[in-house]
Amino acid sequence: MPEEIELEMAKIQRLREVLVRRESELRFMMDDIQLCKDIMDLKQELQNLVAIPEKEKTKLQKQREDELIQKIHKLVQKRDFLVDDAEVERLREQEEDKEMADFLRIKLKPLDKVTKSPASSRAEKKAEPPPSKPTVAKTGLALIKDCCGATQCNIM
Repeated sequence: MPEEIELEMAKIQRLREVLVRRESELRFMMDDIQLCKDIMDLKQELQNLVAIPEKEKTKLQKQREDELIQKIHKLVQKRDFLVDDAEVERLREQEEDKEMADFLRIKLKPLDKVTKSPASSRAEKKAEPPPSKPTVAKTGLALIKDCCGATQCNIM
């Protein structure tokens, strides 16, 4: 039936969207991990320079301190942008999920009436909800926020 084919295509599209989202989340996580690693490396170098008494520092060491502070600041700003971007993406995906759930609900109701006999129980007539977003996705966003973000980690 054309309705069944259309419904199956919608389910396949939904699965594709979930996979694309997961890929995007993994890319966010990889970028976040790399930024945190870079920040840690720079902070370690900065701590080594700060440990030197001010009177014993050369002009080059003082300049390097300033450079490191600027680099760390830029990386933190970049990471903040990454976290903000991930949040905007999450909100957009929530809206898409709602729209897809509404679409599938509308499509499932007419199909349900055609494929089920009137003698079927009410419990059987309930439409199966669309596949939900994997819970791993929320975990990925939480990891991004936990590392140097809203809740301070060991790096910061």
